[in-house]
Amino acid sequence: MIKAIDLKIICFLLFFGCKEIKEKTHLDLQTNKKPNIIFLFSDDQSFKDVNALGNPEVITPTMDKLVEEGTTFTHTYNMGGWNGAICVASRAMIISGRSVWRAQQISGNYSKNEDLDKTWPRLMETAGYETYMTGKWHVQAKPDSIFNHVGNVLRGMPFDTPEGYNRPLNKNDTLWKPWKKEFGGYWKGGKHWSELVKDDALSFIDNAAKRDKPFFMYVAFNAPHDPRQSPKKYVDMYPLDSVSIPQSFMPEYPFAEEMGAGKKLRDERLAPFPRTEYAVKVNKQEYYAITTHLDDQIKEIINSLEKKGLKENTYIIFSSDHGLAIGEHGLLGKQNMYDHSVRVPLMVVGPNIPKGKKIDADIYLQDIMATSLDIADVKKPEYIEFNSFLDLVSDKQAKSRYKSIYGVYKKGSQRMIRKDNYKLILYPKAKQMLLYNLNEDPLELNDLAKDAENLDKIKSLFIDLIQLQKEKGDALDLESIYKNII
Repeated sequence: MIKAIDLKIICFLLFFGCKEIKEKTHLDLQTNKKPNIIFLFSDDQSFKDVNALGNPEVITPTMDKLVEEGTTFTHTYNMGGWNGAICVASRAMIISGRSVWRAQQISGNYSKNEDLDKTWPRLMETAGYETYMTGKWHVQAKPDSIFNHVGNVLRGMPFDTPEGYNRPLNKNDTLWKPWKKEFGGYWKGGKHWSELVKDDALSFIDNAAKRDKPFFMYVAFNAPHDPRQSPKKYVDMYPLDSVSIPQSFMPEYPFAEEMGAGKKLRDERLAPFPRTEYAVKVNKQEYYAITTHLDDQIKEIINSLEKKGLKENTYIIFSSDHGLAIGEHGLLGKQNMYDHSVRVPLMVVGPNIPKGKKIDADIYLQDIMATSLDIADVKKPEYIEFNSFLDLVSDKQAKSRYKSIYGVYKKGSQRMIRKDNYKLILYPKAKQMLLYNLNEDPLELNDLAKDAENLDKIKSLFIDLIQLQKEKGDALDLESIYKNII
C-alpha cells in the first residue's frame, strides 16, 4: 500500500519530470521547425546572365531550376557604390542593413562588440542559428568576428595579370586563354576559386547534417567577376559565332569620363578603346563560360542538401552584387546606372515558396537580409533600412515597399531614380540627364530627356530624387547643379 507521503513524492516527480520532458520536446520541435537558410552570392552577374530570365545564349541549368522550383524577383536592384569597387558598398549594405551612405559611415567602424552585434550573422545567431561564411568577403569587419564558422576568405577579386587587359586587340591576339593557369587569377593556389568555395560549402553541409541546430550559410563566389577564367570545356561551349553583339553596342560612351567610367577605370580597361565587336564577343564568351562553370558548382551544393535530407527544410536564396555591361552602351564595367549593371537575378526556393512564380515589384538586393530575419523569426531592428519580401511572395496583391528605386555612383558622379517604369539618370559633373521609358524601351536605347513634352516627367522625378537623397543621407546638392529643372 502506497503511503500518502510516497504518493506526493511520486506526483511531484511525475509532474516535474513530465514538465521537463515537455519543455525539452518543445525545444526540439522548435529547433526542428527552424528552417536552414543558404545565401548563394555571385559577383558581377547581371539579370541577363541567366538563361531562364530571357537569355537563350547562356547555359545555366541549375539557376534555371531555381527559377522553376521557386519564386523569382525580376526587378532587383543594387543602390550602387561610393567607389569603383561596387561590391564593397553592396556587401557593406547587406551585412549591416543600412543604405549606401550610412553603410559607408559604419563600414570601417567594426571595432566594438555592439557594432558587431548589429550585423546580419549575429542577428541570425540570436535565433539559434549556427552561422557559416566562405568565399569573397570585401567587408571591413573580420568574418571570424561575426560568424561561428569560416571557410576560405577570398579577396575582393582574384589576383590578375597585365595580360588580362586591353584585349583582344584582334583575332591574332591569342596570348590570354581563360584556362591557362600560369596567369593566376582564379587558378592561384591550384584549384579554381569557384570550386574551392563549393568544396568549403559541401564540407560544412556534411557536418551540419549531423547536428540539430539550424544553420545560416553565406556562400560568396567571386565568379563571374574578371579575370573571367574557367576550364577549357566551358569556353568551348560558346563558339564566337553563337555570341551576339548587344543592341546597345557603341564604340565609346559619350559621357564615360564625366560619369567616372572612363579610360582610367580598371574595369573599363579590360577591352580596347574604342570598343570593337570582336572584343565584346570574346569578353561575353568568357563571361558566359565562367557563369556556366559557377552554375555547376552551385548544382553540387544543392545536390548535397538533397542527399543529406536537408533541402526540404532549407531556404535557398540566390543573387549577385550587381550586373555588368560587357559591351552594352560602350561600357565594360558596372559603374553605371543602366539596368544591365544595377539589376541582378534573385531567386528564392524553400518551404511554402510558390514554384515558377515571377514578381516584377521593385526591390533591393539587400532586402535578402531582412527577409532572412523574417524567415528566422527575428524581429527586425529599427536601424535596418531594407524590407522583407516574404509578403510579396505569398500575397498576390502585395506591392513593393518602395515607391521608387535610388541609385548612386561616387559622391558626385552619378545619380538615378527609377519610378513608375521611368528612369532618370543624372551626370552632375557633365550637367547631363537621361530619361528612359522602361516599358517601351527596356534596353534603354532612346533618351527622352531632350523632348520638351517630357519636362513635367523630368521635374516630377527630380523632386522625388531630392527627397530620396534626404532619406538616404546623400549630401550632393543636385538642386544647385540643375537649377533650371525646378
